[in-house]
Amino acid sequence: MRILLWLTIGFGAACALGIYLLPMWLLLLLGGVLMVTGLLLFGVTGKYPAWRRLQLVCLGFCLAAVWYGIYDSVILAPVKAQDGKTLETVIRVTDYSYETDYGIAAEGELQLNGRTYRVKFYLNHKDDALRPGDTVTGTFRLRYTGFGGSEDPTYHSADRIFLLAYPRGDSVCTADTQMHLRDMPAQLRQYLLKSLETLFPADVLGFIQALMLGDTSALSYETDTALTVSGIRHIAAVSGLHVSILFSLVFFLTGKRGKLSVLLGIPLLVVFAAMAGFSPSVNRACLMQGLMLLSILLNKEYDPPAALSFAALVMLVTNPVVITSVGFQLSVASVAGIFLFAARITGWILDERRLGKWKKKKYYRVLIKFATSVGVSLSAMVLTTPLTAWYFGNVSLAGVVTNLLCLWLVTGIFCSTIAACILSAIWLPLGRIAAFVIAWAVRLVLGIAGAIARLPIAAVYTQSVYIIAWLVLCYVLLAVFCLARDRRPFLLLCCTVISLCTALLASWTEPLLDNYRVTVLDVGQGQCVLLQSEGKNFMVDCGSSYSKDAANEAAETLLSQGITKLDGLILTHYDEDHVGGAAMLLSRIPADLLVLPEGAGAPSYEETILRAFDGTVLRGDKNLDIHWGGTQIRVFASYDTETNNESSLCVLFHTEKCDILITGDRSTTGESFLLRTAQLPQLDALIVGHHGSANSTGEALLAATRPATAVISVGEGNRYGHPAQEVLDRLRAYGCTIRRTDLEGTIILRG
Repeated sequence: MRILLWLTIGFGAACALGIYLLPMWLLLLLGGVLMVTGLLLFGVTGKYPAWRRLQLVCLGFCLAAVWYGIYDSVILAPVKAQDGKTLETVIRVTDYSYETDYGIAAEGELQLNGRTYRVKFYLNHKDDALRPGDTVTGTFRLRYTGFGGSEDPTYHSADRIFLLAYPRGDSVCTADTQMHLRDMPAQLRQYLLKSLETLFPADVLGFIQALMLGDTSALSYETDTALTVSGIRHIAAVSGLHVSILFSLVFFLTGKRGKLSVLLGIPLLVVFAAMAGFSPSVNRACLMQGLMLLSILLNKEYDPPAALSFAALVMLVTNPVVITSVGFQLSVASVAGIFLFAARITGWILDERRLGKWKKKKYYRVLIKFATSVGVSLSAMVLTTPLTAWYFGNVSLAGVVTNLLCLWLVTGIFCSTIAACILSAIWLPLGRIAAFVIAWAVRLVLGIAGAIARLPIAAVYTQSVYIIAWLVLCYVLLAVFCLARDRRPFLLLCCTVISLCTALLASWTEPLLDNYRVTVLDVGQGQCVLLQSEGKNFMVDCGSSYSKDAANEAAETLLSQGITKLDGLILTHYDEDHVGGAAMLLSRIPADLLVLPEGAGAPSYEETILRAFDGTVLRGDKNLDIHWGGTQIRVFASYDTETNNESSLCVLFHTEKCDILITGDRSTTGESFLLRTAQLPQLDALIVGHHGSANSTGEALLAATRPATAVISVGEGNRYGHPAQEVLDRLRAYGCTIRRTDLEGTIILRG
């Protein structure tokens, strides 16, 4: 069965190259070259097993190249052709709708060229809640979600949702009163969600919904962050852990009767996967569990690596684009890491020189469970750590400890919640009594996760180049360790810890060596600027079109420098792309001082921000001066408090080495008012107003301040067309060096 492993490796490599890097013609050419290579190796594979494996990899690559070519031309080509077009169509709803900031969204199906495609669509109203089976008729602008579209790819394509549909005009919704078998999983999921809402209090409901069904929509930012930093975020994404718990319960209830477990288990797998939305991690776990059940039924040996290969291959054949799914990559990598390293790590811990000397003690079984848990956690991290660092920018150092403390509780919560739902169906008060007890167990898990997440080095962040270097070094050391004959795990551990301490020391001290440091964070279409001088740290704005991302970027930039508290947070005005992440940032990084603008938009954000803040609040209704040592921050009051953009506070950051001005979203009119009421110096840098809008950064401001550098905080491919060409032309005319976050990422000015 290991033949399947090498075939799958080749198949996955071809899918990844075809999607991420190579045009179709080059992929097919490379597949042909590898096919010839495999044929040439045919005569030598018997003598050299390694060549046999290479031949199988080549074969898998050839098959995938051909299959992906067929899939792309037959399945993907029709939806790619609709990218950016407007189409009048009928969408059949396949899941319950949910509210968005602008209306509602739901998943559905539409017909293209006689073929059915899954689509996620949006409507600009909240009047009607849609149910599975309903139909929506209207005109929509379609967007292809995969690689090769006119816009950046989204995660939807890995779930076989290849189109997003945005309304153009009114739509007609038609309700369906009939029951359809195909809609039963969605209806069962909705029933379970409603049952959980009835049983559990609000403070634990989000966690319970995430644990049972992978629905993280109700998780608060604080809870989500605590789970991520503490290293147990995986319990909020339905995966192999949930499937294994579910089947442990099935085996317990059936008294470990093999055939009965199979008869109950296989239908349960299908229903559970459907309720979880057939996410890649669930599909992988269910396919592997299904193979295990079949091996029991047929009295055959179960080979976990072959099962993993089979599950991955089935998913890739069904949808090659699944290779781009973060869930798929993490799921496969974690299981592969466990297969490769768990037994070895556990064996080392239980060696006679360590825990093995307590074999005859009564509590040795507990030590075995401890060693097994540590081995599984560490081995899963070996291959998933590069992925979490790449996709999420962080690596949890506390994950092993948190898993040891919490996973046994999570198992109990999962099983008990199922029991509570069953009891509530029999008699609601019984279910509520059970849920009351479960809620305290959930609070304990969240309390542990929150306490660990607050530790100074619970996680490290890739915003620091030193942490990236440390991660690379760790894998170089691991490779040397695996290749060495005389392996010394303790030496590997010591080298890892010493290099980590060195990287942290460099990350924390390097910013202090600068006289000043201004960091314009890449938060997409928004603004977030960190001002640092003489040991003080002030943040100006924290917002984006994706506010959570802005808060994470800001918090993790600070934490990567060892900064756990801001000296001040200054908000220029109440647009979401400037303040949307402020409350979330304050929930992670408190501040001593908060400067709030006066003007439009205050009620929608101010209350939330003040709820997360505990310190001194200053209002921007008049000019403010903040100074320490040779550094001064001058905050200029709003020009027009009736209009959001014109209510922007302006911030001048002055040190002996630099003068940097931030104008928020003020237009040229607001800039003219600033010039009349303030004495502005010649600038070393200007943070360009309103993300490069044509109505800001006028000639009067540029002529008066002559900035040497102009930094534009702007999102790549934003729908506003920022920065405007006329602004770029004006900046060049005044000799400015132009720097943009959409082209460079985070920009650091220092001196």
